[in-house]
Amino acid sequence: MSDGKNGITYADAGVDIDAGNALVERIKPAAKRTTRSGVMAGLGGFGALFDLKAAGFKDPVLVAATDGVGTKLRIAIDTGNVDTIGIDLVAMCVNDLVCQGAEPLFFLDYFATGRLETDVAARIIEGIAEGCVRSGCALIGGETAEMPGMYGDGDFDLAGFSVGAMERGATLPDGVVEGDVLLGLASDGVHSNGYSLVRKLVEMSGLGWDADCPWGDGTLGAALLTPTRLYVTQTLKAVRAGGVHALAHITGGGLTENLPRVLPDGMGAAIDLNAWELPGTFRWLAEQGGIAPAEMLKTFNCGIGMILSVSEEEADAVATLLQGEGETVVHLGHVTSTGEMAYSGQLM
Repeated sequence: MSDGKNGITYADAGVDIDAGNALVERIKPAAKRTTRSGVMAGLGGFGALFDLKAAGFKDPVLVAATDGVGTKLRIAIDTGNVDTIGIDLVAMCVNDLVCQGAEPLFFLDYFATGRLETDVAARIIEGIAEGCVRSGCALIGGETAEMPGMYGDGDFDLAGFSVGAMERGATLPDGVVEGDVLLGLASDGVHSNGYSLVRKLVEMSGLGWDADCPWGDGTLGAALLTPTRLYVTQTLKAVRAGGVHALAHITGGGLTENLPRVLPDGMGAAIDLNAWELPGTFRWLAEQGGIAPAEMLKTFNCGIGMILSVSEEEADAVATLLQGEGETVVHLGHVTSTGEMAYSGQLM
């Protein structure tokens, strides 16, 4: 093949293959930290292999989930604080998997940017690996896409994909009945939903990301980047202990939209809003926009990141188990036969 007249390279077009190779080498130790039983082959091949039998499953059913972190990315990009956004990415996928009764097995990520900055990308992926370690799943592959002209300078996007498994017949929700106790697990802040509204409210406040946090220590930006809490290992222990009929991950749509997703047709819930104190994060957000309680409950998690529907007989034991795993457990209310979400008390 003859040389081109101008000798142009892929790098001249904005894609640096050498930088991509350097990134793969840098993140290999992070991926190795996540190795678990079942992993056969991970980074470097055209695909990754996983052995379900080696992971201990006899008659498995696979469950898959995919998600992103929404416009929380904008805060990470604008502040340069990208070290924990990968934890959010993992949490948004694996917290959904456990709601089906599945144990997360492996995770893959998609990272796209206009120009690959190796250090920034490595910090993001190292955060993804940390999320995988905390949830017991392996980071076995991913895609780094350098796409000049598609993203502005310094911008990037993230998507995650996770696969879990459970033994056949162990699918959740299962057995939810009237009178089941609803146990709420505390969130670690806004998690990864509602950030278009969060950013609007911060703009209305006139504060910058580097301003002192109005409700706590550190800066406003750092507080709003607190990563999504991972509920995987502790909720799986509760499920295996018995009595858990359903789990609802409180994401977009808040309590109002997510809890009904795991209740049988014709069933509802009675929720006592006085059972927990609205965290300062949400009080501040509500005050900035004069947001009504009903709107807060269908937009944000309002301090409750996961809800378990548990048999009345086992509720205290499950709560004790979860508290032993480091969770703050709230007795929210119970399942009803009304077919509606009914709130009592005040969100305060």
